[in-house]
Amino acid sequence: MSVTKEIKRITTETLRKMKFEGEKIAMLTAYDFTMSTLVDAAGIEIILVGDSASNVMAGHETTLPITLDQMIYHAQCVVRGAKRALVVVDLPFGTYQSDPQKALDSAVRIMKESGAHAIKLEGGKEIEESIRRIVNAGIPVMGHLGLTPQSIYQFGSYKVRAKDGAEANKLLEDAQLLEQLGCFSLVMEKIPAELATQVTQSITIPTIGIGAGAGTDGQVLVIHDMLGLNNEFKPKFVRRYLNMEDQMHQAIGQFITDVKDSSFPNANEQY
Repeated sequence: MSVTKEIKRITTETLRKMKFEGEKIAMLTAYDFTMSTLVDAAGIEIILVGDSASNVMAGHETTLPITLDQMIYHAQCVVRGAKRALVVVDLPFGTYQSDPQKALDSAVRIMKESGAHAIKLEGGKEIEESIRRIVNAGIPVMGHLGLTPQSIYQFGSYKVRAKDGAEANKLLEDAQLLEQLGCFSLVMEKIPAELATQVTQSITIPTIGIGAGAGTDGQVLVIHDMLGLNNEFKPKFVRRYLNMEDQMHQAIGQFITDVKDSSFPNANEQY
């Protein structure tokens, strides 16, 4: 008699325990059912339905154009495929920055309509009231500091953030504020490794780094980057585990050849 192993859902409490016990947290993006199923089955702890879908799925130059309805659609697809991982969804640009009530309404829509487990939003002191309202409504919030892509036109570039003392101090203060407001975790993007380590040691909630060194409690990458689906994008912090762009070109080229010379389908591939 076979025994089916119980799938234990990752929760925010699981992540807190992992930090306490010194176990690193692995997080990847996914935007559709198939990729979500694969990533989840591999044992990832967190799946991020990132607004990076604006870039890798829709072809936009920045994350700004993607809408709340589009994020909910991607989140619905991902949730259907995730049996174990915690699914976190980005609040897109324009849905939380200026109006705390709009922020809460946006977060509620994501949770109700997608079935996701948490939301993520960018910023610190500037969006304090938005975070407070969302957390008070019982919705888990993941923060995001450092390079915040939704503010790219304000920054003017994707360069490393918080290299000078004033910005580094603000980031540290913002991280401590996010913990006080009740955020369950914090992403830090493209900041000096020494600062990311300092922040990680100064707060009790788990930190997830992307271009922030090895001193964080976990790491996140965009799935398209780590699988090598876009060889033109080569930031220093990305490690490619496959070269799928070249492999797919070869496979598609072989398919075309097989069709052209009538070797596909063969006798075993038809009815």
